Amino acid sequence: MNGDLNILALVLHASIPVKLVMLLLLGFSFFSWVIIIRKYKLLKEAKENADAFEERFWSGADLAALFREVNGRDEQVHGLENVFEAGFREFARQRQRRTRDARSVMEGTERAMRVSGTREVEHLEHNLEFLANVGSISPYVGLFGTVWGIMAAFQGLGDVKSATIAMVAPGISEALVATAMGLFAAIPAVWAYNRYANKVDRIATRYETFQEEFSSILQRQLQNDEPA
Repeated sequence: MNGDLNILALVLHASIPVKLVMLLLLGFSFFSWVIIIRKYKLLKEAKENADAFEERFWSGADLAALFREVNGRDEQVHGLENVFEAGFREFARQRQRRTRDARSVMEGTERAMRVSGTREVEHLEHNLEFLANVGSISPYVGLFGTVWGIMAAFQGLGDVKSATIAMVAPGISEALVATAMGLFAAIPAVWAYNRYANKVDRIATRYETFQEEFSSILQRQLQNDEPA
């Protein structure tokens, strides 16, 4: 910012409607960055937890012992651990029933894992829609403020006999700040939404793959127990 262009002065001298538009865009930008930072931490933790759990799971650990370890924690489990816990819990519950039909056991187990996996993905997707909406509507909100400001600037020339560019330049400059703020709010939101949506899709695919592999393991275990 230099002596010829004072953004703060342009904002302060803008009309009330344009100021309201700028305030709205500032709020969009603030909440977007809050979500961006929180979502970054959440997705990073989800990936790290999935890596750590899969390493323990595929290391040959006893499934019952792993279930007791996960279930015995004081804090609430998330991610693949939650999917594993839900599936193994339902598997054990189904086997304790009098009916030993392998098909019904596996259907209940797979259903429990699907529900748990869907809830985990919904938790990761939470507030992504807000980023998409901010990225979509912020430029138009800023454009509305710009159009309003330009109309107000030209309306002030109604009683002037000889108009010059110097008379409307300040009003137009104030109005264009709204467009700039709209882009300032939209660009990070669009970038974050695309990046995080891609990460959520990869994690969701990872959950689905684990469910299929875990179902195969439980089904083989069930078949081995049938002769006994």
